[in-house]
Order: sequence, then structure tokens, then C-alpha cells
Amino acid sequence: MQVPVRAAFTAVTAAALAATVSCSSGPPAPSISPSGATSTVEPTASASAASSPAPASLQPFDAATLRAEFERTAKELLVPGAVVLLQSPGGSLTASYGTGSRGTDRPVSVEDHIRVGSVTKTWTTTVVLQLVQEGKLALADPVSKFRPDVPNGNAITLEQMLTMRSGLFNYTETLELNTAMDQDPQRVWQPEELLALAFARPPYFAPGQGFHYSNTNTVLLGLIAEKIEGKPLATLFKERIFEPLGLKGTVFPEVSSNAMPDPHPQGYFYGDNVLTMTTPALPEDMQKEATAGTLAPHDVTDVNPSWAWAAGSGISTAADLKILGEALVDGRLLKPELQQKRLESVTPTKPDDPRGASYGLGIAKFGMLYGHTGELPGFNTFMGNDPVNSVTLVVWTNLAPAADGRDPATTIARALIGKLYGPAL
Repeated sequence: MQVPVRAAFTAVTAAALAATVSCSSGPPAPSISPSGATSTVEPTASASAASSPAPASLQPFDAATLRAEFERTAKELLVPGAVVLLQSPGGSLTASYGTGSRGTDRPVSVEDHIRVGSVTKTWTTTVVLQLVQEGKLALADPVSKFRPDVPNGNAITLEQMLTMRSGLFNYTETLELNTAMDQDPQRVWQPEELLALAFARPPYFAPGQGFHYSNTNTVLLGLIAEKIEGKPLATLFKERIFEPLGLKGTVFPEVSSNAMPDPHPQGYFYGDNVLTMTTPALPEDMQKEATAGTLAPHDVTDVNPSWAWAAGSGISTAADLKILGEALVDGRLLKPELQQKRLESVTPTKPDDPRGASYGLGIAKFGMLYGHTGELPGFNTFMGNDPVNSVTLVVWTNLAPAADGRDPATTIARALIGKLYGPAL
């Protein structure tokens, strides 16, 4: 029996980024379509400044209310299991919900390993930025300097790839990949095969003239980092990120491996890739069946994640994600000047909506929290840190996406943020 999976992982694309609430009491940011909506005008400096919401005040910490909201939202989304790790000046909450394996009473745990999807992008982009500060690369370098086969390569800079403004076609939006993932979920994909899918399509727009979340950018950046250092990307992650931060449960698997370290939950997914290629929501009749419990999600734990590679095949734990999320913001991985540039690089993906989704040098911003989301079939992750209020939030679920197309972990994070913060001052 073929196991369906969802190749069009969103991470910070689409609803995962945009649906996370601004930490004010205002309306949520508008949704970006899963295929990656583009803007035709590059964000300006004034738009960047406007994207930062007004300071939000933390409410008195109420662990019982937060736990109840976590459990309510997880149940609403039909997730088998979920974990939250929240730390704030007023208190902390570590909680789990449900089971790691449907039909059993095996509870999920904060010690569990999960596939973190596009959180992996923060590893790849951090390594590239470290090479920039070491003088081995420059943000203004054209990608053609390293890869002469890239469409528009003479005009695309590394900075534009880091900020998703290169215009390069996203290979996970191809019917070829989605069909292949449905038919052969154990296939081992090489990075060059992924790039070939992307390069066969015309770019979305001229370099720097819009925003489109494209996994092609991060695969290219991973290959460039390997070329410059003469080491596998897994080694670069270990030497430059995992070991310095003491991340004991974080792994970047070989492309041939679909294994996960123990302990780990099973990951679940409704439908198949082609069905959910345009929109992650199931057809209405299937949503009703899922809600009624007559449609079960597929177990996709063992699907080979090599199709995501530098853009999304990483594995980690809630505790490690907390450390990583804080390090991406507090400067433990970059020198002060480049760290500041990274945080200031976050700009609206739609210049005419400065309070909507924002993205920068391999990092996103969700209201007051900097971080990243990640999704691939069976797992969804939210990781964010608010340096102003000293808040860190990590959420993961072992279902992705939900039957109605929502990203479960980011939806839970949104609900918790709404309880944690008060109205904008």
C-alpha cells in the first residue's frame, strides 16, 4: 500500500506564517496562499519599521488558563498529540496532550524527537551568515559565482535567497514532486534532482521585485555552504550550531535515512500530496468524515525527508528548539553587527500590509516573537522568542496539516499568544 504524504510543506509559507497572530489584540494577519503569494514591490525601510507591532503587555501568568487553551485547541484540530514549552518572566508551562501513536495510550513527551521541517532553514541560513562574517561569502555575491546554471543567477544575490526574494521557482510546487512523493514515499532525493525541478520552470519575478517562499533558495544555500567549506552540511551544522549550543537531541539525517531517534511519536497526515497541492484543506466531505472520526489520517512517520534536505529535513526536541530559538535572537550564533542586521532585515512579505507576515535573513517575526515555523507531512512546529518581554514559546504536533488545512502547532501558538499578551499599548 502506498503511503500518501504532503510534499508541499509550508513552514513559514502560507498560513503557517500569516495565521500566527500579531501579539496585539487586532485581527490576525491575512493568509498567504500555499502556492506562495508574491508582492510586486520590494518592501521599503518605512514598511520594515511599520511591521513591528506596538509593544504588547504580558498578562499575569495563569498556567491553568494557558493549559486549558492548549488542550482545547489541540482537541479542536484533531491532533493525536501535542507539546508546548513556554517560558516567560511570570512563569513557565511545560505540557503535553494526547498520544504519540493513534490507538494506544503512549503519551507524547517533551523528550520526544520530531521532524521540524523548515526550522531547518534557520540552521542553513545561520551557517551561511557565519561564512559571511568570516569573509568567505558576501551578501551581495551573485549566485552565479557559485552556480552558473541558476536562472537569473547573475542578478540574484545571496541576500535575496536568504530573504526569499530571488524569484526562483519553488520545486515543492511541481506536480512531478507531489506525484512522485505519493507513489514512492521512500525515494531518496538528491539536492541536484530538486534543483532540476525548479530550474525547469521560469522564475516568478525579477530578482528583488517580490516575495515568494521557495525551498529552492535554501537547497542552493546548503550546497554553496558545502562547496565553500568542503564539508557535508550535517558536519557544518554539528560544528557550528549543535555542539556550540549543546543541542543533544538535534539531528540532520543523511539523505538515505528515514529513521528518527528514540523516543519519538508517529506523525500523521490526511489525504495525499496531489490532493492537497493547491490547498492543504481536505474537500468538505472529507473534513466532515475526519471530524466524525470515520476518516483516519495516515501514518507517515517513515517517509524519507530527503526531498526537503537543507530546507526542512531536520529532527529536534522541544528543549533543543527552546535553546535554538533563543540563540537565534540573543546573538550566540552571530557577531553583534550581523546579528542586528539579521533582526532588522525582517520586512513585510506584502508591503501594503505592514502588520502582516514578515520575513528576513532566514528568520520570521510573529508579532513580538522572532523565530520560524516548520511543517512536513505528519509534524508541525512553532519556535519563537520575544527578546523585549523575555518570552520563548515552542509548540509541536504530530499531525500536519489539520483536516481543515490549518497548521496545528502555529494555530495552538496563536491561541496561547492571545492569552499571554494583552492589548497593544
